Amino acid sequence: MVRMSAEERRESVIRAAITEFAQNGYHGTSTEAIAKRVGVSQPYLFRLFPGKKAIFLAAAQRCLEDMRRLFQEAAGDLKGEDALHAMADAYTRLLAEEPERLQMQLQTYVAVAAAEAAGDHEFGEMVRRGWMDLWDTVHLPLGADVNETTTFLAYGMLVNTLTAMGFPPGHRVWEGFYDSARAKTAD
Repeated sequence: MVRMSAEERRESVIRAAITEFAQNGYHGTSTEAIAKRVGVSQPYLFRLFPGKKAIFLAAAQRCLEDMRRLFQEAAGDLKGEDALHAMADAYTRLLAEEPERLQMQLQTYVAVAAAEAAGDHEFGEMVRRGWMDLWDTVHLPLGADVNETTTFLAYGMLVNTLTAMGFPPGHRVWEGFYDSARAKTAD
């Protein structure tokens, strides 16, 4: 059996944490559940991360970075409406194929709101930085137009909401969306 390096094990913890936090939220997820999913002990988990908050932040940051990269790769050299449709299509495919990504995204927003209300601004600062990276990533392909960028991201949040509520592809709520932004089925 090949032993994993600490960096590979850290990566497996982040993937497991995304799944666990997506399903159960920050407060509903134990580090024991994450350790069990990875197949390590809790003490080993805490050698990789100083605590549950650090694990959550790493998982949230990974999700934001993955979305940023998804948009960047989808847009490629495309501009304007072509970029918009490529990014929308890539995002709705991601939601269909990896629903835990949307769940983690929503759990992140809940955790930020709760932490901010409690006076802890670390979650919010990291998530806002990640969100601004997303903004910047879609802004240029959309013609560096603030209104286009805002509209694209606003529609994305509506897609998140409708998807989270379980509206299936083909439901009439999707009729007003471009085909590229409509809910997809997993292939």
